[in-house]
Amino acid sequence: MSPACEHSSEIREAHIPPNQMNRWLVFLAILGLSCATTGPDVEGEALLDFLKVLNDSNHQITDWNSFLVSPCFSWSHVTCRDGHVISLSLGSKGFSGTLSPSITNLKYLITLELQNNSLSGFLPDYIANLTRLQYLNLADNNFNGSMPSTWGQLSSLRTLDLSSNKLSGTIPKHLFSVPIFNYSDTELHCDSSLEQPCVSNSAIPASTNKSKLAVALGWASCGAFGILCLGTILTYAYQYIQRHKNDVFVDVSGEDESKVSFGQLRRFSLRELHLATNNFNEGNVIGQGGFGKVYKGALSDNTKIAVKRLADYHNPGGEAAFQREVQLISVAVHRNLLRLIGFCTTSTERILVYPFMENRSVAYRLRDLKPEEQSLDWPTRKRIAFGTAHGLEYLHEQCNPKIIHRDLKAANILLDDEFEAVLGDFGLAKLVDTRLTSVTTQVRGTMGHIAPEYLSTGKSSEKTDVFGYGITLLEIVTGQRAIDFSRLEEEEDVLLLDHIKKLLKEKRIKDIVDKNLESYDAKDVERIIQVALLCTQAAPEDRPSMSEVVNLLIGEGLAERWAEWELMDEMDNREMSLLDHQFAWADESTHDQEAIQLSWAR
Repeated sequence: MSPACEHSSEIREAHIPPNQMNRWLVFLAILGLSCATTGPDVEGEALLDFLKVLNDSNHQITDWNSFLVSPCFSWSHVTCRDGHVISLSLGSKGFSGTLSPSITNLKYLITLELQNNSLSGFLPDYIANLTRLQYLNLADNNFNGSMPSTWGQLSSLRTLDLSSNKLSGTIPKHLFSVPIFNYSDTELHCDSSLEQPCVSNSAIPASTNKSKLAVALGWASCGAFGILCLGTILTYAYQYIQRHKNDVFVDVSGEDESKVSFGQLRRFSLRELHLATNNFNEGNVIGQGGFGKVYKGALSDNTKIAVKRLADYHNPGGEAAFQREVQLISVAVHRNLLRLIGFCTTSTERILVYPFMENRSVAYRLRDLKPEEQSLDWPTRKRIAFGTAHGLEYLHEQCNPKIIHRDLKAANILLDDEFEAVLGDFGLAKLVDTRLTSVTTQVRGTMGHIAPEYLSTGKSSEKTDVFGYGITLLEIVTGQRAIDFSRLEEEEDVLLLDHIKKLLKEKRIKDIVDKNLESYDAKDVERIIQVALLCTQAAPEDRPSMSEVVNLLIGEGLAERWAEWELMDEMDNREMSLLDHQFAWADESTHDQEAIQLSWAR
């Protein structure tokens, strides 16, 4: 065991005051990842080298850094499972380099998406070493040369898109057995027969004029016969519907056009969602995370939707459980909760369908605005804080079973047309039996937002959401991220929570408030910060419930609770100071003992 890992065990045995516990837990989480001999640190270094060779001259990726080697901690466009990188989504980033051999260190990689960049060079044969690879998309780049014969060893591959590249030569025969492939708009040799086309039946060809013309001519040749059949089918369908108009249809296979399921929730066919999202086109991706990707789409009646395609739901046995959870979540109806329109399930897909929010998320409005877009003003931010609190109060105290969100952050708060807060991404939240006070699960959430007891024990409760809400309040006020390693350069705290505590003690309210806010009410800001700090106390029993939070936001009972917090914080700081002194004394004693031992040896 390395010295760093040995020291971490000594820290766990020490007494740490409650208000300092969160920073210690985050530190230990980072340290634990860095202590792994074959773990995510190797993958992090591989990704840094991979990004360097990709040539990110437009600086699209800014949060991959050597301060935190583990990519599973907070790196964007990276999805992990069990501490290993399984997906890289780097399409349309303006890269102009090539591929690095370091990618072979990502031995658990399942998905690699680099489409619509300006990458060049030969297709590397070492890609064949990624034995778990299932999805590879290198379309719309400038790769040249032939396809490596070694790629025929990619036995797990399910989707391969190499369209619109400068490739030539022969395609390995094995790659025609991949379920979905696309070699169109290249100079690769494709057999014109049905056995070896350039595009599989499941793939959407590149939109070239030639391919569109071919499709049009093909359909035209069948036109007369199709019209004749259509009339017969429509007549039969109308008679059938009239006889069975009161029946309930269930789309078990996901391949028919059934519209009705249970309650008011609509069940979509997979084909319908393929059409709505242009075959889940990467250009329609509006968000992604550990759950999968979210696509913007439009139904046949032009209704705009957001389609969440869930990852890691390929077990057919989980379909019934998924449907039960969807049924229960569909009952949660509140103006500050994102309404679930419907869902789709097949043997390999779990998809949720929501209304599309034109104003995106709070995180987008705080940090990712385009130059022509306006930042959130103070009254809107206050309304968002109250709306989010009301939505959480409903989930915790008015739903049966109660619902714990477990990933509360600015990125999961959406904004409707009137900039009203709409709490989203609770579709995969934990449904909790009201007889249980907590439930143990695999830790789900975003570092910096995760409550210390959840991080250390895996037990979540309503109070874990309260902690996340407190961090979200700090995001709303400051416009900053929960964890920001750039603050290290200014010798400031990496954790936003610790950073704000320090500024508040120094009465630097102006330095707390988002620089994009032209005007604000200083008393309002101070009150919301106080509520945030009450929500983020280390001990869950010390945090208020969400109904109490709603009252605290308007000032009811805040003075008394804040006075208690200040007293406890002062006591914790004294204990921490004493603890530091004890560590220093222990170090000095160790040095003295070593000196005595050396003198005896002489």
